[in-house]
Amino acid sequence: MNCLRFFLLPLLLLLALICSSHHGHVAASKATVENLPGFQGRLPFYLETGYIGVGEAAELFYYFVKSEGNPEADPLLLWLTGGPGCSAFSALTMEIGPIRLQVPVAGHNGSLPNLNLNPFSWTKFSSIIFLDLPVGTGFSYSTNPSPDDHPSDQVQVSQAAEFIRKWLGEHSELLQNPLYIAGDSYSGMTVPPIVLQLSIGNEKGIEPMLNIKGYILGNPATSGEFDKNARVPYAHGMALISDELYKSLHKSCKGEYITVEPTNLECKNNLKAFSECVSGINTLSILYPECNLDPAKMPVEIAALRRRMFQDDSQLLSTVDPPKLDCNDDTNLIVYKHWVNDKLVQKALHIREGKIEEWEVCNRRSDYEHDISTSFVYHVNLSIKGYRSLIYSGDHDMVIPYIGTQAWIRALNYSIVEDWRSWHVKGQVAGYMRTYSNGMTYATVKGGSHIAPTNRPVECYAMFQRWINHKSL
Repeated sequence: MNCLRFFLLPLLLLLALICSSHHGHVAASKATVENLPGFQGRLPFYLETGYIGVGEAAELFYYFVKSEGNPEADPLLLWLTGGPGCSAFSALTMEIGPIRLQVPVAGHNGSLPNLNLNPFSWTKFSSIIFLDLPVGTGFSYSTNPSPDDHPSDQVQVSQAAEFIRKWLGEHSELLQNPLYIAGDSYSGMTVPPIVLQLSIGNEKGIEPMLNIKGYILGNPATSGEFDKNARVPYAHGMALISDELYKSLHKSCKGEYITVEPTNLECKNNLKAFSECVSGINTLSILYPECNLDPAKMPVEIAALRRRMFQDDSQLLSTVDPPKLDCNDDTNLIVYKHWVNDKLVQKALHIREGKIEEWEVCNRRSDYEHDISTSFVYHVNLSIKGYRSLIYSGDHDMVIPYIGTQAWIRALNYSIVEDWRSWHVKGQVAGYMRTYSNGMTYATVKGGSHIAPTNRPVECYAMFQRWINHKSL
């Protein structure tokens, strides 16, 4: 009987493993990427891609770039792109990563674009994990998709917290490096809760213990009260509406431009006039030109991309129309999508075959649950715990105007350490900043868009380098 048990036990364990693989996680995987289509020769930096299983069935895909400086000691960032549902690939190749896709001047011609190095990559002095989150974003997928699985803010928070502990368990050589959670746009709703959950995990002794030091947010969503209500005063300050309309809006709406009483017809009429005034403005950056392509004549691929990127913006936008892309943005999106969906590219990135139908820049899901109404309270809790934070605003963004960001920071009632002043790059004013007693630094990026590193890479590079090294901007 003992002999029979000796032979049956391994067999039963093997069967259990096979059965669980159909509904649970596959083994965590990681691979080094040495070459990429479009780049001549080997990559001059360390790039790793892989999957980490979290929750019951989520397989989260990541890109990891090791610091080009001193990776044994440099900070480690976990970067989450906004959306929700926009791939971290955009941050890797359009914002703060070491490579750039070279978009042809004449537009997309069907061939794969070349890759160039980004001299202003934040990986010059930090290691960065670019994570596709939530499931359905980029190359992240579920091994057991169900109609009952609804992505949400809270799900993102728990999955990100589980991911970084598991990832550092697989990369234990980086456990002692200072850890920061970072992101932009909608990530402002999830990054502070993630940091708090990681902090609580450390307090409970959950292994591995993380050397969490703080967080970084660019043009972050915080709440409708602050973000959306700031658009009217922002438009007035930028001379997009008249003094008379602004005064009438302020009087009739009493500063509340989002939740308007149905009987307040004067306020509603003023908001209609406001929308007409800013209808031709690219809200991602008010200086960007608007692409005036007739939607009916727009190429099918561009129209589909716009729908996917902005179909869920009703949660974030109400006083203005969804953000408009300029024609260059449209072309860039087509080129990026074409490159990432190429079979040779996916092979080089070690993408698991057959797990997603098609990679999208942004994959907005209509069933996404916005179950964190404000991240303000998380900033309060994190400051009490002593975490550092860098909050920055591209000052030409009308999606999350700097006025709203300054309002919620002011509501924190922190003592000012270094009062409002300009900060400089190459002898020129790059923006304005203020530091607070609770470890928070706030900075504007002069001329910056909703995603400031895309159009102000030099300034954002200098800002991050100084802050991460505990230097004054």
